[in-house]
Amino acid sequence: MSEVEREVMEYDVVIVGAGPSGLSAAIRLKQFDVDLEVVVLEKGSEVGAHILSGAVLDPKGLTRLIPDWKERGAPVNVAVKEDNFFVLGEAGKIRIPNWFMPPLMNNHGNYIVSMGNVCRWLAEQAEELGVEIFPGMACSELVFGDTGEVRGVVAGEFGKNPDGTLSDGYEPGMELHGKYVFLSEGVRGSLSKQVLAKYDLAKSTDVPKFGLGMKEIWEVSPEKHNEGEVTHTMGWPLGFKNSGGSFVYHLDNNQVYVGYIVDLNYKNPHLSPYMEFQRFKHHPKIAELLEGGKRIAYGARAVTKGGLQSIPKAAFPGGALLGCSLGLVNLPRIKGNHNAMHSGIEAAEAAYKAIKDGRASDVLHEYDTALRAGPVGRDLEKVRNVAPLAGRYGPLGGLAFGGFDMWFQTIFGFSLFGTLKHGKTDAQSTEEASKHDLIVYPKPDGKLSFDRLTNVSFSMTNHEESQPAHLQLNDANIPVLVNFPKYAEPAQRYCPAGVYEIVEEEGKDARFVVNFQNCVHCKTCDIKDPSQNITWVTPQGGDGPNYPNM
Repeated sequence: MSEVEREVMEYDVVIVGAGPSGLSAAIRLKQFDVDLEVVVLEKGSEVGAHILSGAVLDPKGLTRLIPDWKERGAPVNVAVKEDNFFVLGEAGKIRIPNWFMPPLMNNHGNYIVSMGNVCRWLAEQAEELGVEIFPGMACSELVFGDTGEVRGVVAGEFGKNPDGTLSDGYEPGMELHGKYVFLSEGVRGSLSKQVLAKYDLAKSTDVPKFGLGMKEIWEVSPEKHNEGEVTHTMGWPLGFKNSGGSFVYHLDNNQVYVGYIVDLNYKNPHLSPYMEFQRFKHHPKIAELLEGGKRIAYGARAVTKGGLQSIPKAAFPGGALLGCSLGLVNLPRIKGNHNAMHSGIEAAEAAYKAIKDGRASDVLHEYDTALRAGPVGRDLEKVRNVAPLAGRYGPLGGLAFGGFDMWFQTIFGFSLFGTLKHGKTDAQSTEEASKHDLIVYPKPDGKLSFDRLTNVSFSMTNHEESQPAHLQLNDANIPVLVNFPKYAEPAQRYCPAGVYEIVEEEGKDARFVVNFQNCVHCKTCDIKDPSQNITWVTPQGGDGPNYPNM
């Protein structure tokens, strides 16, 4: 227990994070028993404020949760009607025929959506069932019971000084206890990291792997808009040594989602994922679409790509990990929201049965089993080797071997490769700067491409400056004494929000500056820092980006 005295509220289930997995769990629990006390705590200023996803939604998870979602008015309206995949060169393109792609890659029956708006709608459904949802309530601590189990969380703590001491306006927040606590924080959640370490949940699994996804919403000329079109690309500008690719989705109202994902296993510390994204928009195919249009929103978020072999144990004493806290994205499909919903449903079913049987604060082994044996496990089984193959043979080799593996499993039901390992973490993949050439990126033109700080203003990000920095350095000397001379301090480039910089002034030692006010909560620094010296924790509630329709 914390030494600060706090009010305690008791619930049956406490859920951290109002994303698709957390809200699905809350709804399912209430569908089972309307009298269950369920609370959802969301760090964003409102539900959906911190949700960023592509997104082409496979509706299977939503249909399982709410079969009549169409009749209920879910914001899932733009059906995919055209599906394209291109390999780009600097000025040209080659289309990969749809028949060449494995059947699981087909987007027929899927929808282009704003997951922020889908989550807002899910929150309405949850509240109608009696779920309590508290936005602006960042969960800063775990509360443990007498035998080391997770008993609850601390939420709503405000008013610490920059040095961590308590200000005159300090508010201690409250402890919310539950028979079970679900952590649905998304990628690299701070409480999830603690739970993974405390209970050694990943000891029998492969290393986690990630990409950095960046996204802009554009309003384009009506004559260039093609509602329902889905396009993915690989190749230029990243080339064929680094993995990643783009997505361009035409939704309604002449709006287009333009995004780029850079896998964080790249070796060259001079690489800037953000600038690769900005370069991409100057490809003739993309420039033609965007010219005359305007960018209306920007955001960034880490994406899980480890797959089946990287999923840790999903249940721990007193609770469970859900959604991207586990890493349930199907990499080649670039889809994880349906699996997040499935995970919430599975966790809710296990918790309901346990509570009904008089259990509390134990390990929900049933959830972990159901997750791996059910829709999530089946979805990830066929694609488990795509990321390792791309890591070994590069994007083109990964495309060829990964495609073969998916086709072979579709036809014969097993893989000739077995289950491949990832090897190094993304942080360990970073090599010394002296081994690589400097990358000089074109200056953004302010029309198709933009500097980071200008784009961050389109994420509506805000952090109260008087609070402690939520980007914590384990050792304040490492950036200047280790990362700068050895890796040219890559934090200056891997961060898509311009948070980190090395300041060199004449006659003074170099300084590492953390502009935490710019942070869009992508978590890339927590993942990619070669010294693993940066830890992302939650700022006070409500702070961060305020995404409208991401």
